[in-house]
Amino acid sequence: MAEPDVLLADMAGSERTELAGMTVDAGAAGDARIRRIVYPPGYRWSVDIRPVVGGDVCEHAHVGFLARGRLAGRYEDGCEFDYQAPQVVAIEPGHDAWVGDAEPAVLIEFDFERETVGRLGMAARHAH
Repeated sequence: MAEPDVLLADMAGSERTELAGMTVDAGAAGDARIRRIVYPPGYRWSVDIRPVVGGDVCEHAHVGFLARGRLAGRYEDGCEFDYQAPQVVAIEPGHDAWVGDAEPAVLIEFDFERETVGRLGMAARHAH
């Protein structure tokens, strides 16, 4: 019998949300949240989420561990990022992002909702 894929299995102690093809499982950890986000192949923020939330770019910071797949993106100033699992991820607000290959990208993310930038000492916007 094959072992279940723990990166995609139901996550005990979490709440599941599905939005624009993404699956987000989130659970409380002290003042923070731990979220597992599964981005499907072909996902792109500007195509899939912008119509739902509005705005020109993603205004959320993403900090965590890319456990599977590839996430690539571009900041407003033209700088690009490209993360390949397994890799630590820190993405400032003000970006577009997409799944960079044919498999889902699985990000284990730590956040403080709207306080992530300040609580983690990140830049409010990407800058050189």
